[in-house]
Amino acid sequence: MRRPHQPSFLSIPLSAAMLLAACSDDGTAADEADETGTDTVSEEASSTTSEDTETTTSSDDDITADTTDTDESTESTDEGESTDEGETTDTGGLEPIDPEDLRPLSSMVSASLDPETGAADLPSFVKGLVDLVDMDALPDDVAFPLAAETTDSVRAIDGLQVSVVASWFDPLTNDEGFDAPRYGANNDYIAYFGDGWTTAPQFSGSGTSGWLWTNHEYISGDQPTPETGASGQFGLLNDFLYYFGMIANPDAETWSDAELETVITAHKRQLGGSWFRVLKDGQTGEWIINRAANNIRYDSTSATQVLVTGLTLPELATDDSGAELPAGVVPGIMGDCSGAQTPWGTVITAEENVQSYYGDAEPCWTSQQQFVVDSGCDPGADIELSTAPDDDGLFSVHPDVNHRHNRDFYGFLVEIDPGQAPDEYYGKTTAGVGHQKLGAIGRARWENASFAVDQDWSLSDGEPIVIYSANDRRGGRIYKFVTEGVYSADMSKAEIRELLAAGTLYIAHFSDLDNDTGMTVGGAAVTAAAPGLGMWIEISTTSTDVAPNAAALSPGMTVGEALMDQSYNQIAGFPDDDTVRRGLWTAANKIGVRELNRPEDVEFNPLDGNLYVAFTKHGRRVALDSEGVLYDPETQEMDSPVREDSTGAVFVLDEDGAPGEATSFSYWAAWYGSEGTGTYDAANPDNLMIDAQGGVWFGTDGNYGTNGHADAVYYLDLDPEHANTYGVAFRVIAGPSDAEATGPALSSDSQTFFFSVQHPGESEDSSWPN
Repeated sequence: MRRPHQPSFLSIPLSAAMLLAACSDDGTAADEADETGTDTVSEEASSTTSEDTETTTSSDDDITADTTDTDESTESTDEGESTDEGETTDTGGLEPIDPEDLRPLSSMVSASLDPETGAADLPSFVKGLVDLVDMDALPDDVAFPLAAETTDSVRAIDGLQVSVVASWFDPLTNDEGFDAPRYGANNDYIAYFGDGWTTAPQFSGSGTSGWLWTNHEYISGDQPTPETGASGQFGLLNDFLYYFGMIANPDAETWSDAELETVITAHKRQLGGSWFRVLKDGQTGEWIINRAANNIRYDSTSATQVLVTGLTLPELATDDSGAELPAGVVPGIMGDCSGAQTPWGTVITAEENVQSYYGDAEPCWTSQQQFVVDSGCDPGADIELSTAPDDDGLFSVHPDVNHRHNRDFYGFLVEIDPGQAPDEYYGKTTAGVGHQKLGAIGRARWENASFAVDQDWSLSDGEPIVIYSANDRRGGRIYKFVTEGVYSADMSKAEIRELLAAGTLYIAHFSDLDNDTGMTVGGAAVTAAAPGLGMWIEISTTSTDVAPNAAALSPGMTVGEALMDQSYNQIAGFPDDDTVRRGLWTAANKIGVRELNRPEDVEFNPLDGNLYVAFTKHGRRVALDSEGVLYDPETQEMDSPVREDSTGAVFVLDEDGAPGEATSFSYWAAWYGSEGTGTYDAANPDNLMIDAQGGVWFGTDGNYGTNGHADAVYYLDLDPEHANTYGVAFRVIAGPSDAEATGPALSSDSQTFFFSVQHPGESEDSSWPN
């Protein structure tokens, strides 16, 4: 049925508690998927292979059931199996809808501090309100925190001025043609670069003019196939294409090869990232895009080209026309979830749920963490990671075979050199300039990255660069990369970037974490007074660290020996470090590292020197027993415990020394999620943000599905002077509908809070932005 023509967005007057925004919820198909914000796969279906169940949304281990890389998703169109070139269904004279009028649309929202509050900045304003709550002195006429409710608008505490900065399909330049740069789908991570920043871009430079980076993660719903029509956000994409005369009927139920080529190529163009200039209106607090600036889109087509450094790929790549690319250069970026702002002014964008597009490079596991035999990981030989595109991925069903690319070209932390042309891969024209995928850190379902920095957010002179990141899937682990070379304050940007090609990769082993919960130690909550203990283990074929499961399988066995052994822990061998880094999930299971409850964002806090981790939830089985031994796949679904964590937590890791040298850490929970509809009930933390004062903020993805009220952005009170509110999360801004609240970021002067309203209306009716 034709979607109704919706009125174009008009600015909405600020009310004390209602603000504009829209984000997506992970209570949809994406919620049940292991790679995104929502898990939509049923427990029964989860016992099949990952290719049969994993989806691609960003917050959970999968995106949405609509975009799974499985038999239930898009039908394949192989080289020798072209679909019928017959006509698409007649449109019946459908009226095209102007892209400005399409609804619902993911959007970036700004919330600027009202000057009348008299506060120095937005975090100080919120913390002042928390002080009053702690003292039980909050005036009766002040509503704080926000109530646990759901509306189809953005709500914010009184004192913030809210506006929409950009929505899906918005032109980024003065060219409004079909091929012109436009804001992409399901925006996520945000980074602000104020004009004139020095030392590091965080909290430096102008707070009223600068550049914004945004990730675009995925499109939810069903992509059309030769025999089925589109659903969800793919219906909006079809309307956009129909408006420009690119397809005959957006509501067609059958599709020719030619039109599927158009739709899938357009799908590729909606993902990746946007780089654009913004200015703040001093009167209204609204942020406006300068469309005359050199605004750029980076996407999943071969128009964007990136060099993989620090790792040798087994095969050369080609562009979307079939032309061979230089060694190590791959076409496009995708599944861009969260990320990081580097201290030297580039952007790290994390490729997360890439398995849904060309297939899973590690297909040896189901979404229930059950080992799959005959999938390339069987003991008795070296592992055979899958590389060729599968026959049912969202992009690998492209009728033009040149658009089908290898699976292992994706799943990296990608360093974008913003402002450089999309095809300016690292070193193409000038050494140290261009875009690179950080192969030395390896492939995973990366959520974000975070750098160990000094209190001014700059790198430490005379120390290696240290990067933290997490594999966002059930059972995923946390990693630390320490560069081989040492940073020096007199280094050029190019010299700093060169350091990222070589280093040591460590994996966090939470030694005493209860295997049946992933949230407790000895059956009790983990607190600062009674913390858990863990260690950083070098994960490489030359590592002399003892494997965590050595005591159970082969006392004294080192990690290097265990990885190379072709039968250790009933998993195939890893012949070299390139193979280890291309298959980090399987390598971690082989050596018995404790599984975690979907670690998403990790953020280093330079004010206290700790690492903060958002664990979103679990709810499924584990691959390993408490000693790190692989469960027999024949009995795993009976023997393996189900981790009954539906609400998640925020943990703190306190390392035992400088980040580049520490080999052990203690950990505790700063906050546990809760089920309920009370003012302080919240669940499923996703993205974290550290403000200039060291305050901790987080957005949720899945709270709508867990608790029935909107996903939101929270301030977490960790002030030890607060006797009543320490460890309490305060709801500050809430998204519309079932949208996820993601990408929290501050302007350099901390006067404006940006966040992404992702996938509004994914499972509920929405007209956002309204």
